[in-house]
This record gives sequence, structure tokens and C-alpha cells, in this order.
Amino acid sequence: MTATKQGDYQLPPKEGFILTHFLTVDDVKRSAEFYLTVLGGEGVLSGEPAIIQIANSWLILNVGGGPTDDKPTVTLRIPQNPNEVSSFMNIRVADIQSCYEEWRKRGAEFLTEPKEHKFETRCYMRDPDGYIFEVGQSKNDR
Repeated sequence: MTATKQGDYQLPPKEGFILTHFLTVDDVKRSAEFYLTVLGGEGVLSGEPAIIQIANSWLILNVGGGPTDDKPTVTLRIPQNPNEVSSFMNIRVADIQSCYEEWRKRGAEFLTEPKEHKFETRCYMRDPDGYIFEVGQSKNDR
């Protein structure tokens, strides 16, 4: 694996740690293409797993599977019900309307258009495997 550096963070880390997010996906190539195309990620490693650097973070994409010796009772799988989630990633943007329009043109599926809330304007997008991402812009009057 090639070392990738963004600011003071490097994958793999030479000291301390970095936080990456692992997504179980149905088709690694299709999912990687989504993150490369829609969010402008940079491929760090292709194949299974794939690693994509997006802004100041990294995603690891790999197919699911059954238990292993280090997770003996855990099975990895994509979301089973698109209307039930237990977690999601949050993407903070400088201009939500611009991101919404650009990412939709690149193939992103949004649940709604951006909606105004007390402290932010936000909407949610779904990736090809059913994961949702909150896309939000903080309001300056906080």
C-alpha cells in the first residue's frame, strides 16, 4: 500500500492513528466509482478492499462476509432496510446548494433537497449500497 498524506495525517500512519470508515459493499468497483466520481475521491488502493481518500478522510470498501477469528460472531453485510439506519456519516460543506446540484449531476441520489433547520441547512444522500450521508452547511448566526 502506498502512503497517502493529507495535512498532518497519513495512511498508513507513521505515528498515532487516523480514523477511517469501513463500508461493507455489494460491488467494490461500483461503490469505489461512486465515491471517486460523485465526491471526487482519490483512489489509494484498488481491488478488494478498495481505499478511497475523500477530503481529510479515508473510506475502506469491501464485500461482506461471515465471522472470522477476530470477530467470531459478526457477519458483515450491506444495509438490509433502506428506511432503518443505526449510523451515518456527516459531510460538512461550505456551500450546500452548490454541492447538492453538482453531486446530483454526478449521480448522487438525495432523499430530499436541502432543508433549513435551526443551526444548519441539510439533506441526506444515499450511496449505491443504501448507506446515507448527511450533507450539511452550518449557519453563520450560531
